[in-house]
Amino acid sequence: MTDLHTRSGSACELCANSENLSAYELPPNSDGSTEQSLLACDICLDQINNPEKVDVNHWRCLNDSMWSQVPAVQVMAWRMLTRLSAEGWPQELLDMVYLDDETLAWAKSGVEVESDDDTVIHKDSNGAVLSAGDTVTLIKDLDVKGTSFTGKRGTAVRNISLVQSNPDHIEGRVNGTQIVILTKFVKRVS
Repeated sequence: MTDLHTRSGSACELCANSENLSAYELPPNSDGSTEQSLLACDICLDQINNPEKVDVNHWRCLNDSMWSQVPAVQVMAWRMLTRLSAEGWPQELLDMVYLDDETLAWAKSGVEVESDDDTVIHKDSNGAVLSAGDTVTLIKDLDVKGTSFTGKRGTAVRNISLVQSNPDHIEGRVNGTQIVILTKFVKRVS
């Protein structure tokens, strides 16, 4: 634990909080070493271990910590961004972050352990399964609420994010504005 305090400057390696810190061994195969652990605060640990308690805005701290040179911190940042990717901004950070092959394999191994069978499946107007990061086109003109423009038929919406709580909603940028789009009004681009 002393090594973790030294490495982190006695601050949470995810959010930089300096109170209520403890060592966290990254599942699934941590050997308890400093290299496979990180120093985290109670707030981060509670949300890591209890996905239903996640405060999405707390994790905006990953914008800084994802650039850490410590592989364990990179892995945890990647896992949390992946967990939150449907929110939009975490997907943008995931698109920027680079992990070497070994670190990425380590990060993915933990996500597979945490996955569940209650996954929401998003399908376009033709029944094709949509994934975060896909490109879709609008199949009809859509009035965009709260704006003065209409999303025109045929408009490409790149790098979509999925709304995890609703299989009928996706998010994407149209005319530079982030909007929610009903899946029945889009077609996935192959």
